[in-house]
Amino acid sequence: MKFIHIADTHLGAVPEAGIAYSEGRPREIWDAFENIIDLCESEQTDLLLIAGDMFHRQPLLRELKEVNYLFTKLTHTKVVFIVGNHDYLKRDSYYRSFQWNENVFPILSSETTCVSFEEMGVAVYGFSYETREILKPRYDLISAPGHYPIEILLAHGGDEKHVPLNKNQLAMNGFGYTALGHIHKPQIVVAPPERPELEVAVSPAVYAGALEPLDVNDTGVHGFIRGEITKNRIALNFEPAAKREYVHLEIPVHGSTTNGELKNRIRSEIEERGTQNIYKVFLKGYRDPDIRFQLAQMDQYGNIVAMEDETKPSYDFQKLLEENQHNLVGKYIEQFIGSEEGSVEYQALCEGVQALLG
Repeated sequence: MKFIHIADTHLGAVPEAGIAYSEGRPREIWDAFENIIDLCESEQTDLLLIAGDMFHRQPLLRELKEVNYLFTKLTHTKVVFIVGNHDYLKRDSYYRSFQWNENVFPILSSETTCVSFEEMGVAVYGFSYETREILKPRYDLISAPGHYPIEILLAHGGDEKHVPLNKNQLAMNGFGYTALGHIHKPQIVVAPPERPELEVAVSPAVYAGALEPLDVNDTGVHGFIRGEITKNRIALNFEPAAKREYVHLEIPVHGSTTNGELKNRIRSEIEERGTQNIYKVFLKGYRDPDIRFQLAQMDQYGNIVAMEDETKPSYDFQKLLEENQHNLVGKYIEQFIGSEEGSVEYQALCEGVQALLG
């Protein structure tokens, strides 16, 4: 049985983006979702699992119609999804009354429910959120009943306010696979055994991560999980799919760095890492005290969403000592003069003098 596992698609979100991508970035979130549908169709995938937060907030009726249209393009794939904490089942949610295409099997109960596919010998278990938060570790109480050859748990959560997870409990829940959502970075919680015929049965549990990153701290590669379950084994592969990444870029600065040099260095680093990505830039090190970096001029590709100047002024302490030997500034410098650059004492020297001169 071949499946694709996605999560946290957050349709309708307006992600952080630079000037160059702000207008089109919301559409790219929808495009990424549609690309998965097209992939399922081209590969005739048996099952598409969506582990919560398909929408970034309560979906509009027209948005559900758009998603349902995409699902109608699937001639072979069955779709199973749960609702997460972002698009949870409000009392008046359109989720509750919407009529999905015949190949779509939403699990919209707040209690654990099963969707089964006899022809594949597969059953998918899960529940949906009816509130923004679920504080109880509910997945600890769910185990595979063993009624079908392949049993999958579709789950959303993993922090203290959204169904806390117990790794050991997940490992022993008896499911052939636990498809997780909520944590945006792809990661293996419980790894499948390399030789299951020789080991104690372990239930693999994996976060697919967000299909596309949404904010500047959502760094790293994003995509989906492609899986295949046979009689004796499960094969899992993470497939990168995001059009852009958020990158935290540190730029070292020294006493002779000018605005022009800094601008060229930032441009060069962004060209090397990819102009299609979106950046948060951190300036590190010690600058000339007379230099004030013009941060607004550094964004040459329109893909910097934030820039933080964490540099400290690099003073000529010997000269300052000679000029201030009879006042508080001079007395302070005397306590630290000769400290090795990079040491805690040198940092105290720089920050103290900066404060006193200020």
